Amino acid sequence: MNGHEIELFPAEEEYIAGATASRRGEFRDVRWCARQALGSMGAPVGPLVPTATGAEFLVGYPTWPPGYTGCLTHCDGYRAAAVADTADALALGIDAEPHDRLPGPALGRVVGPEELDLLAALDSERPGVAWDRVLFSAKESVFKAWFPLTRQWFDLRDCVISVDPAGGGFTAALRRGSAATATPTRRAILGRWAVGGPRSGGHIVTSAVIR
Repeated sequence: MNGHEIELFPAEEEYIAGATASRRGEFRDVRWCARQALGSMGAPVGPLVPTATGAEFLVGYPTWPPGYTGCLTHCDGYRAAAVADTADALALGIDAEPHDRLPGPALGRVVGPEELDLLAALDSERPGVAWDRVLFSAKESVFKAWFPLTRQWFDLRDCVISVDPAGGGFTAALRRGSAATATPTRRAILGRWAVGGPRSGGHIVTSAVIR
């Protein structure tokens, strides 16, 4: 969603004070989306800002109402929020990106060596999809689910993605030894991807869930 005017809570106003007009617009839009999602689940609606404790680690990751988890995302022309009951998911992440190729230098910072063959195969099978950006977005979704839950960083190249080009799904696994030891799950992290519109005009959206 884009262009929604909502009344922010005082804590949200304080958090966004001094931001540019475009940043304030993004902030409002994604919180409108979040309030719609929370309201549809009967969840309480309150300010969505990071907690004071640990904010240095979680800047940009709002605190959700007790019993709920969620994620926000925005890019040019796209805003979204997703919310889940923690009885169904420990954490979730979503990401939106422009449907276009990654800049050349960025590819080496995103894709591990075992994924280069995957990208070549995907490009051959469905050349109309910017698969390098799909992988990047999928890894971003995984990170957005992983980091607020564990407060552990990982290098995007250490998150290995396997994509189902026909079914719209993906699996992600962290390379052994790449992240701190306290993992929330030993299973692969599952996700979904979708592309809307042509390159240089559409969007790629992804989601990841840690159950």
